[in-house]
Amino acid sequence: MYFLQWGAVAGPIYSSAHLINPPYDVPVQLDDLRTFVTVAAERSFSAAAKKLHRTQPAVSQAVRRLEDAIGDRLFDRSSRNGTLTEAGVLLQDYAARLLRLASDAEVAVRELQHVRRGRVVIGANEAAVHTLLPFLQRFAELHPRVLVEVRRMPSRQIAGEILNRTVDCGVLTFQPLEKGLHTLPLGNDELVMLTHPRHPLAGKRRVTLEEVGLQAVIAHNDPSPARDRVLRLYERRHQPLNIRVALPSLDGIKRAVEMGLGVAVLPRRVAVAELATGRLVAVKIPELSAQRHVRLVFRRSVELSHAAGAFLATVRQLAPPPEKGEKNPA
Repeated sequence: MYFLQWGAVAGPIYSSAHLINPPYDVPVQLDDLRTFVTVAAERSFSAAAKKLHRTQPAVSQAVRRLEDAIGDRLFDRSSRNGTLTEAGVLLQDYAARLLRLASDAEVAVRELQHVRRGRVVIGANEAAVHTLLPFLQRFAELHPRVLVEVRRMPSRQIAGEILNRTVDCGVLTFQPLEKGLHTLPLGNDELVMLTHPRHPLAGKRRVTLEEVGLQAVIAHNDPSPARDRVLRLYERRHQPLNIRVALPSLDGIKRAVEMGLGVAVLPRRVAVAELATGRLVAVKIPELSAQRHVRLVFRRSVELSHAAGAFLATVRQLAPPPEKGEKNPA
């Protein structure tokens, strides 16, 4: 619901009075405007009273209050057919627009409450998008008019952005340390070596870090927990890692591997389609094969918008049970 003040901008209120305050300090009620518009349309006080299911004296009083607030006559009292004065003609157009605006505002708020509109903003790095897609698909089926915006950002920034309310939730592969956040499991993943089907190592069930490091490696040049983990492991073992090409996107890396330019160490989930069609082969790397838990991170439910709350409910319906030691928040 909204109020307007003549010569002022619109602002929200939470009162059933629906007031408009003109410079005379006499309140104008939207109900009085609605009555006036009905009388003007019906060209009769009695017909308007019947249509509004009110008594004729109540309709007359509403019009009189409006005239007192406006400071001018709205109807020509000498006329028998409810003829509008010049002020009445002018007000009729503005009143109709104000009533439409008030109605649109109430409908918009109800649509937000029933999740028929709204927006959900999710923070994620490029790899996390692949985990989100099944959840986004189901949410779109349930709430087709809600906009979902996934913003690409480094994993280390996501928790802070959630707490700062820049995003509603985010996707991480590690448990955030910040207070005031909850998590839901989205699934598990592992780092594998992706290679062309005709690569010499493609037929092996597993390869060592040393074997991977001796190949031409195609790497992502955007920092991420997975990338940092691999680099630190090679550094600790003092083993070479033969990075020959660094690319800014996962799609570019996968395409380069398909072309035979080298191998890549990436989360398995980012290449589900390519693995299913045989365009790429995934080979396990035992030193990196520990399961990574992919999580949706969010603030307490009471602080979420209607749309974000509905997305969280969708995730809860589809999410796998939490891993041992992790609690699934209510």
